[in-house]
Amino acid sequence: MLTVEKIGGTSMSRFHDVFNNIIHGGGKVAYNRIFVVSAYNDVTNWLLEHKKTGVPGIHASFVKNGKYETALDGLLQKLLAINRTFADLKLDLAAAERFLRERIEQTKNYLKSMAEVVASGYVDKHNILFAARELLASIGEAHSAFNTVDILKHNGIQATLVDLSGFNDEDYLTIDERIHKAFSGIDFSKTITVATGYTKGTEGIMREFDRGYSEVTFSKIAVEVGADEAVIHKEFHLASADPRVVSPEKAVTVGFTNYDVADQLADVGMEAIHPKASKPLERHGIPLRIKNTFEPDHPGTLISKTYIGKESRVEIIAGSDKVVVIEVHDSSMVGEAGFDMHVMQIFYRHGISYIMKATNANSITLVIWEKDRREELIRELKAKYELVTVREQAIVCIIGSNIAQPGVLSRAASVLAEHKINVECISQSLRQVSIQLVIQRKDFHKAITVLNETLCFSQQ
Repeated sequence: MLTVEKIGGTSMSRFHDVFNNIIHGGGKVAYNRIFVVSAYNDVTNWLLEHKKTGVPGIHASFVKNGKYETALDGLLQKLLAINRTFADLKLDLAAAERFLRERIEQTKNYLKSMAEVVASGYVDKHNILFAARELLASIGEAHSAFNTVDILKHNGIQATLVDLSGFNDEDYLTIDERIHKAFSGIDFSKTITVATGYTKGTEGIMREFDRGYSEVTFSKIAVEVGADEAVIHKEFHLASADPRVVSPEKAVTVGFTNYDVADQLADVGMEAIHPKASKPLERHGIPLRIKNTFEPDHPGTLISKTYIGKESRVEIIAGSDKVVVIEVHDSSMVGEAGFDMHVMQIFYRHGISYIMKATNANSITLVIWEKDRREELIRELKAKYELVTVREQAIVCIIGSNIAQPGVLSRAASVLAEHKINVECISQSLRQVSIQLVIQRKDFHKAITVLNETLCFSQQ
């Protein structure tokens, strides 16, 4: 059985657990495994910007013509400090330092050349800035992949490094072409293969997929090699609710679900896998398993294309308290064909996608991420329509592969009412995989907790 397995950044930073639980589990080393590694925790945040807070990193310094070389020197010291935490795993610290110093020095040279080209005024600087972002992003995964292979080899495990960053080559290849070339001729039965989560390609993986790039690489590799199963190792199980919100003992591991449910989760920020990474796996019939790095004996959750729960039940309560509701009200809307289309064209021009949409005769309500709120969007809507209302709210989603049963919505509404939580907006499609409820932010944690206990935990 050939597996392609992705290890996330938080897990990589606890590589002792990765080594003991995943690679060397039970004292045995199994080959026919390809590991796609993320950068260590926070490294990509330092290189680009913080994924959640937006705090700028080295890329912003380069864009603003700041002291990016000094910032890269500081990064080098942080990466060397990470290396030292793996000395007891037999990482060759001298070799790892040489690798890093060479990579950082060459990065400085590339960035300096890019800055000079931008300064000339003869090129579109946006393409150069995108290239710089790609270049910086590749450092983190190259670092962790090199260390992983070095540690494995020094512990008597046959390992092969596949550096997809293409750092010093001039091959003009697409992402798919690079992956195909890199994996041709490897006998997976005789080696553990470790690949970088970043892949260099003519289309630009950051340009296409932004921070979801490592999962896209993982997905494309699984399809390329015809994997029997794809596995993502995280620091937590895919559970009925976020254990940081509900008590951990009431965050029940899902067990089995399908890719449709995974898409619903990604839509509200609770990604089992990036939606653009899940599609190739789904189309090629490759099941995806989500496992907890720190509970290696637990089978985790298996996501497949065709799974439908035998019994109708709610699997997951998810959501976010970082959303904004925008409602467009106009009395001329009723009965007018294309009114909705004109509203959506405005959102499209501003590059904003919605999480949820609900309509009635003369109102359209859209839920978007708070980070996507644009004052210029609001001004344009207010200039065109009678009344535009904007509120900071929370969204709660009731999700399952088989929730098409009488009473789910009424039970949810009843339990929220019992706890004095008002549902301010609701959406449910005919497919009935997800019910989306808009509530006040102050009620978010309480809503997740009581819905999990009533609709999920009580079913176990």
